[in-house]
Amino acid sequence: MADIRFQVRAESKYVPGSPIKARRIVNLVRGMRATKALEVLRLMPHAAAVPVAKTIKSAIANAEENYGLSPEDLVIAEIVANPGPMRAWRRFGARGRFKPIRKRTSHIRVVLQEAEEE
Repeated sequence: MADIRFQVRAESKYVPGSPIKARRIVNLVRGMRATKALEVLRLMPHAAAVPVAKTIKSAIANAEENYGLSPEDLVIAEIVANPGPMRAWRRFGARGRFKPIRKRTSHIRVVLQEAEEE
């Protein structure tokens, strides 16, 4: 019989910041235990670490509240930072030119599941 493990999701949308910069952080914590990932993110100097940690905390809270799972038993099964909508406008430059400005946003999705017993 197949081993059924809970999967818990959390998503943060329209997070200010480039998805490329968020992916650098996301790639470091993929596959870690959720509590260990929060410790690692707390010590990172990057601005993108804050919304990623916030999304992981939300997924942990969902697991505790909805399924009664312990945070120590959770592993990051999937974590992605996808691009959200971009706010674009222009700033006028020298010689009649203009410079496009793009403020990028990200959607961060975290899926946690119970760790395999060893």
